[in-house]
Amino acid sequence: MTARPLAILGGTFDPVHHGHLRAAWEAAEQLDAEVRLVPAHVPPHRPAPLADAAHRVALLRAALAGQDRLGLDTRELDRQGPSYTVDTLAALRAEIGPTRPLVLLVGTDAFAHLPSWHRWRELFELAHIGVLTRPGSAPTLHWDLATEVARRRAHALRGPAGDVIDIAITPLDIAATAIRDAFASGREPRYLLPAVFFEDETLLAPYRPAG
Repeated sequence: MTARPLAILGGTFDPVHHGHLRAAWEAAEQLDAEVRLVPAHVPPHRPAPLADAAHRVALLRAALAGQDRLGLDTRELDRQGPSYTVDTLAALRAEIGPTRPLVLLVGTDAFAHLPSWHRWRELFELAHIGVLTRPGSAPTLHWDLATEVARRRAHALRGPAGDVIDIAITPLDIAATAIRDAFASGREPRYLLPAVFFEDETLLAPYRPAG
């Protein structure tokens, strides 16, 4: 019997919002997978998070409470240096063994920039890549990535690693940047974030204006 896939969704989660959570949930349903959210310590491709690691973990724990389909993995926060995805996948592969399917979940824009990632070709040796697609989102791929995709495209996971599959998700146009900007201008971005965040004043403190 084939082991249930393990999938990971990385990011700064600064803060985690319904767009992240819904994408992870739909991927878990479609793949019948265990999905873990993996907050980055030092993201290689974007500015440092506004909230520190402890606050982002607290937000994720609050958001994920009450369900058992999505989990939290803090290994990148526990590791020094840049949070390279290839290192995370290598560590997970060593833990789960060579046969369990492992899936890296990425959005279409992030996937289009995959050739800029650290040791990006090794990602396919360690995991499948599940591209979270929305209607009308089809960015142009660099030729070397397009070549890889052409020979790896699949409609379902085959074996432990190496495929590229599309996972259609509900289009929720929510951005953490816009949420942080809303707080900074004194607005309250309710219904973009889990309601539980607004029940504990400490959870959103890093995003609210001082004073």
